[in-house]
Amino acid sequence: MIEILAPGPYATVQDLGRPGYAHLGVPCSGAADEASLRLANRLVGNAKEAAGIELTYGRARLAFHAGAWVAVTGAPCPLTVRSALPVGAGMGVPFWVPAGAEVRFGAPAWGLRTYLAVRGGIAVEPVLGSRSTDSLSGLGPAPLRQGSMLPVGDSGSLVEISVDLAPAGKPPPAVLRIVPGPRDDWFAPGALAELCAEPYEVSQDSNRVGVRLRGREPARAREGELPSEGMVTGAVQVPPSGQPIIFLADHPPTGGYPVIGVVRAADLPIAAQLRPGDRVRFTVRPGR
Repeated sequence: MIEILAPGPYATVQDLGRPGYAHLGVPCSGAADEASLRLANRLVGNAKEAAGIELTYGRARLAFHAGAWVAVTGAPCPLTVRSALPVGAGMGVPFWVPAGAEVRFGAPAWGLRTYLAVRGGIAVEPVLGSRSTDSLSGLGPAPLRQGSMLPVGDSGSLVEISVDLAPAGKPPPAVLRIVPGPRDDWFAPGALAELCAEPYEVSQDSNRVGVRLRGREPARAREGELPSEGMVTGAVQVPPSGQPIIFLADHPPTGGYPVIGVVRAADLPIAAQLRPGDRVRFTVRPGR
């Protein structure tokens, strides 16, 4: 068991989500920064589908009732392991946490979401094939709170553990590549160029549903709104306020506001690590 002594501002269990249920109104959910969770699982020898813990702005404290191999990736947090024996801990490498130890996370130097994988995976009960917490629909386990107990799965036989390092250092200023459409015809000529002309600031109202931006409003060519239609992760929707929203993992399956473009899948981890006050630019890139 892992006991949550303090969850930080917001912490959840996440895996790769529950795709395939959008026709029933169920969001995909899953890790907002999927690449970081995949890396953490690879570092401890888990299957890529294993569930881990997603921390928002760090500041969590976890007690381990049994020894375990863990790895931490994503937004880089200072790590401290309180144990009877000295333990070396760091980002992007597997390390052993002894039974009875406490792992403490500081606030990340940059980025927003940090991932902890434990050998064997977090073994909460799956819902519709996923152990992910969905902040929009309420499916899956509740957000973690003080006193939450998380079971750890069977670590199985000894396997080779990866030692691939996570990228070091603060990343360059955020730039998101977008594919135009599918409703760019609802905007005035040159609206995409306007979207890409100046940086946007990330609003404090952002969450796992979407990154809300403040900045230039893309000019509309058509008034009114669309009938509800399917939405994909990365869709850049423009509501009546004129301020774009980038849909993340917990976005609704449908929406009625026009989508001027879609962030390429390879850049979604960048979007997931944006935090309030960050600045981000768009650039148009054809293709997927």
